[in-house]
Amino acid sequence: MADDRTTDADPVDDDPSTTDRAAATGGADGPRSAAEDAAGRSAGLDAAAGNADAGDPDDVDAEASDADEARDADVSDAEHVDELPEDLDAAGYVGPYLFPNNNRRRIPGYLYLATALVCVAAWLLVDDSPYVNGGLLLAAAILAAVGVYSIVAGWNLDVDEQDALVAASRAVGFPVGHASAQMGWRGLLSRPTWRILLYSAENPPQKRGLVLVDGVDGEIVQHFVEDNPEDWSDLDTGETSPTS
Repeated sequence: MADDRTTDADPVDDDPSTTDRAAATGGADGPRSAAEDAAGRSAGLDAAAGNADAGDPDDVDAEASDADEARDADVSDAEHVDELPEDLDAAGYVGPYLFPNNNRRRIPGYLYLATALVCVAAWLLVDDSPYVNGGLLLAAAILAAVGVYSIVAGWNLDVDEQDALVAASRAVGFPVGHASAQMGWRGLLSRPTWRILLYSAENPPQKRGLVLVDGVDGEIVQHFVEDNPEDWSDLDTGETSPTS
């Protein structure tokens, strides 16, 4: 006779909500407390902050490179100074110094005249272009005027600083000790003129004078002599003044 008995088994719960509730309450380990949840969230935030602070190594290298470039730029700006052209810088020069001739001011004058001729030629030869009109003639006239002035004002410097010093010494009438020369220009035609400052040969100097010497023909333009008002006592080397 067949056995009609059946074995009772644990029912299988296919309801997904049951699994969700188990996971939410901790599953097999039991429910998690609120403190554990807070601690987990805090650890996650700390890890994220650590990753953010570490950053990408490439970004760190790029920032370091930018900082080095900025520092190098600051050093370059600090080291940059204005300098005189080599032919005008007498510092450290050994030997006789040749002052540049004033007549090189004619060079831009010739360039202005050449440009004026180009403008006139363009106005005469090109008559079918909208860009060629009376404005070229006006530009040519202005350039020609400036060029002629530059050529006329480019006087030849026939008197150098040594010749000017000799002429100035004759004008002041006393033995010269210290002296200095400076080039200047005077008048509308910009005539070169030496400005010579002279001190007498005593120690300390008793007199000083200022003489203007024409750089073209060597004529004395003006001179002035006075008792030396400067105090040179702190520069006294102990030498005795020569008797006059």
